[in-house]
Amino acid sequence: MQLRPLILSMLGIFASTYSHSAAMDQSGQSILAFLEEKNYFEANATTIDPDISGQVRDRPDLVNADSRDLGTGDMAQSFQYYNAALKLQIAPKLSFGIIYDQPYGAKVEYPLRSNQTFSDNEISHQGTTVDVSSQNISTIFGYQPNTHLNFYAGAAYQTVKGKVSLRGNSMSIFNGYDAYMKQDSAMGWLAGASFQIPEIALKAAITYRSKIKHKMDAQESIFSEPLLIAQPSETEITTPQSVNLDFQTGVYKDTLAYLNARWVNWKDLTIRPTQFGALTELVTTELSQGTYTKGFNLDEYKKDQYSLTLGLGHQFTDHWSASADVSWDSGTGDPASVLNPTKGGWGLGLGVQYTPAPNYFITGGIKYFWIGDVTAQDGTYYIPVAGASEMAQQGDYSDNTAIGYGLKIGYRF
Repeated sequence: MQLRPLILSMLGIFASTYSHSAAMDQSGQSILAFLEEKNYFEANATTIDPDISGQVRDRPDLVNADSRDLGTGDMAQSFQYYNAALKLQIAPKLSFGIIYDQPYGAKVEYPLRSNQTFSDNEISHQGTTVDVSSQNISTIFGYQPNTHLNFYAGAAYQTVKGKVSLRGNSMSIFNGYDAYMKQDSAMGWLAGASFQIPEIALKAAITYRSKIKHKMDAQESIFSEPLLIAQPSETEITTPQSVNLDFQTGVYKDTLAYLNARWVNWKDLTIRPTQFGALTELVTTELSQGTYTKGFNLDEYKKDQYSLTLGLGHQFTDHWSASADVSWDSGTGDPASVLNPTKGGWGLGLGVQYTPAPNYFITGGIKYFWIGDVTAQDGTYYIPVAGASEMAQQGDYSDNTAIGYGLKIGYRF
């Protein structure tokens, strides 16, 4: 049941879109390009267009007295990201690869609304915004002791930067807070192994990526006035460790079944800039009359993310192939942060590949996501003060969707 090689190359078209709905996971950190035969190059471009909105709780601390509007408006912005990979078979049993991706990201902008729950219509004339971006370059060496096994490991160089602006009634005394976290770079590592039986197009791989610790210089202010409560220090942010499991096998003539499962350790990630943390400690000490003094985080996740993609690919002619897949994402817990009010969900994808010649191809795809319903909360939800969790719940987000578009080119040489 050995399949013609062109169908095998189309399986990564949705690797960069299947898991976007949980936390800041973006690219999926696929390793599939490194497992291609001989020498290989590919480049991906992906666009995500989400539509995410909710209804805020009808409370005087959240909604302006003269407003009857409880809608948040569409707060999720469209964004693009890119992947590229080069794999070289430098010796019969030794391979080398470079993979570039943008693993984590977030782009949120609440519009101005009369309720002013998440927007400041009077001073800054801005809504709450989040803009986080990252880049990752992985260098990988693989050893193939025989035609079935491949052991690989390498280093990952990662950069992260971000900015956040808190606006609106929901932010209380933090309305007007801005933090700009300058780009930081740090190193991590990855390791994995794969097994294949080419005669039946079977290939299985498991890949571990380490967490990467960043120390970022955060410039913090309130309505452009520097915020200085504690001694300045760097903000530590650790991007999460993860595991990817990839599997594919021929199931019928010119037909391939494939699976991707992914775990991301989001529950260990916290974001607390120095001055923000110091101010929250003062606030919680005052509110609890001294019984709780530890403050709260700007953002955090309480559960790890699990995602699964199942699909089929079929080659119709020497030049045309197609695939379809369904995906599920657990999300990172309910309630979720107002800075990312989503909870996983389901996705359905379709892809088409055109292969003008055996050594290169063009693949395009589209994927539709049904994003899970969630209650949104601010950072005080988990502090051990009576009534805090109820007051922290600020809105309900439901019936939200997203659509993703992907384009990939590949070349064998």
